[in-house]
Amino acid sequence: MRKLIAAVMTSLDGVIQAPGGPDEDRSGGFAHGGWVWPHAGDGEVMGGVFSRPFDLVLGRRTYDIFASYWPQVPRDAPHGHIADAFNNATKHVATHHPDTLAWRNSRALGTDPVAALRDLKRGEGPDLVTQGSSDLLHQLLAAEVVDELRLLVYPVLLGHGKRLFDAGTRASALRLASSVTTPAGVLVTHYLRDGEVRTGTFAEH
Repeated sequence: MRKLIAAVMTSLDGVIQAPGGPDEDRSGGFAHGGWVWPHAGDGEVMGGVFSRPFDLVLGRRTYDIFASYWPQVPRDAPHGHIADAFNNATKHVATHHPDTLAWRNSRALGTDPVAALRDLKRGEGPDLVTQGSSDLLHQLLAAEVVDELRLLVYPVLLGHGKRLFDAGTRASALRLASSVTTPAGVLVTHYLRDGEVRTGTFAEH
């Protein structure tokens, strides 16, 4: 069975909006786009997710941002290997306009993205990796179809913006599979689902 992995760049206070550039997503008056760039060299620590074959799962806004950027990145650029991986991967896109998916190897998820992804997970193929796509990610977390979280937690507070978790996120226990801190202070974590939330009381000890 294929896994669905959420690979996310997040601020310490959980904001995931516009990590890559000032004009990436200004919705809601967000004015801090590009907040990962002081730590740009640390982006390589996410390379393990993209070092194996994968399919991408994207919301429409993130798809359009990626489709306008990654095909233009030269192979000999610092992130050329990621560009190659993204350009060659199959892209599964949540969209109401499937006829406008021009980036190669792009496919629409249809009218029910969650059901479509459940079907994809049951089939053969590489793991499915979602990036950005906050609205879609919230749907997937609420439906409990995300198997792993790969988080890059940056040492910055943004105060407001689109967040990793919203009120629809289902309660779930997680197990930390690995973690490392980069020289610039980025915390790289890998979490696996671990069943239901377990509770107790200090009175028991």
